[in-house]
Amino acid sequence: MRAIRSAFTWTAMIGIIALMLPTLALVRLFDRSPIHYRTGRTFRRMGSWMTRVNPAWRIQISGDFPKDPRNPYVVVSNHQSNADVPLVSRLPWEMKWIGKKELFDLPIVGWLMKLSDDIEVDRKDPRSRASVLARAKEVLDQRCSVMFFPEGTRSRDGRVKTFYDGAFRLAIKAQVPILPVALDGTTDALPKHDWKFGKPSEVYLKVLPAIPTTGLTKDDVAALRDRVRTMIVEQIAAWRGVSVEEVNAPPKDLPAEIEVVEEVAKTEV
Repeated sequence: MRAIRSAFTWTAMIGIIALMLPTLALVRLFDRSPIHYRTGRTFRRMGSWMTRVNPAWRIQISGDFPKDPRNPYVVVSNHQSNADVPLVSRLPWEMKWIGKKELFDLPIVGWLMKLSDDIEVDRKDPRSRASVLARAKEVLDQRCSVMFFPEGTRSRDGRVKTFYDGAFRLAIKAQVPILPVALDGTTDALPKHDWKFGKPSEVYLKVLPAIPTTGLTKDDVAALRDRVRTMIVEQIAAWRGVSVEEVNAPPKDLPAEIEVVEEVAKTEV
């Protein structure tokens, strides 16, 4: 039964992705925005359809959404699985996503991200990673939000990992608010290294209160990062009915190459 349901869902998703390419190409043809705002918003809307064709996902979305979709935020969320992207795409405003180079190199999916002006980062190249923040600043200046998974990669066990500084450094530099988003339930909804979707489960997403950065400086980056991470951890713990310690992954040191990126970013953003 699980295999049959998964096969049906993947067939529907592939159909949606195939429909996206000509649709986005047509929208972009008439999109005069420097950041192709309408094209990106169309991509997000169509991407969110993928969460609606899976009968196993019972999705609950809550929180206070921004009243003005063109009031830019640096949006940050924890990351559990590939299902997070279409899930977060259900939020009713456009934001440019920070995505690894490997995604942009994929046929169709990569083309869609490029059409939408999402922001590519080569994680092996410190200069590329630092320049992402400069590009994101340009997007914010065009009154469009940007989206980060500050853990850098998916959590293997559902616990919230260490957050990197980039998103918080950007928010302070641009003096725009941080908008935390907590999500839970996608680890089992789409298990890693398995094509079959998990058993029917609850999936949660909540937009938490925005945190202003007006008046903050680079000396406040760590405190802002830790405050946002704590908010997300506490929300997930509340959903699960467990202690914060059970959600909070042990801190880890930044790899050497990430330390280089952070130092470059200090001078380039």
